[in-house]
Amino acid sequence: MRIEETAVPDAYRVTPQLLPDPRGTFHESYRYDLLAAATGHHFVPRQVNYSVSARNTVRGLHGVAIPPGQAKLVSCVRGVLLDVVVDVRLGSPTFGKHECTVLDAREGRAVYVAEGLAHGFVALADDTCISYLCSTEYRPGTQLDLRAFDPELGLPWASWLTGEPLLSEKDAQAPTVAEAAERGLLPEYETCLELYRSNGD
Repeated sequence: MRIEETAVPDAYRVTPQLLPDPRGTFHESYRYDLLAAATGHHFVPRQVNYSVSARNTVRGLHGVAIPPGQAKLVSCVRGVLLDVVVDVRLGSPTFGKHECTVLDAREGRAVYVAEGLAHGFVALADDTCISYLCSTEYRPGTQLDLRAFDPELGLPWASWLTGEPLLSEKDAQAPTVAEAAERGLLPEYETCLELYRSNGD
């Protein structure tokens, strides 16, 4: 398993070693010890979610308020998608920076997204299924939703869409990053660093 930090600090790309045989392949998708050693984050899943999407579905950008925060290990278990992580931590030296990774079920690649980062994706095939291993259980009222098509972020959705984007009403009406900052919704970078340190104890 290869674990490498992306251009967005605290977001990591996890590439498994596929073990092929005449029946297909096998791979480990998550190892606590290897992820902790490579990232310094002690990620213990508390909830698992799946979503199934039609081609051109854009989900996100989503995060969870701090506290409680929520880290995720995201993988594609059927189909293919473009995964996007954005640093929305106020005061971060990489605030507004994003990283894109193609997740293909045949390859088993995953993305680890630490607390305080925003996450979204676009489905590149019909019936694409994404899996989220989450560090905290869902808590109503803590969801952070941001506009995926915020022009200030300049995310490359258009390069991957083959038709009109399919968005939920909630995602279509989400605030821009500037509006969320104005409303005090974005996490503080220093608070995130404290959370990462305390999770390592």
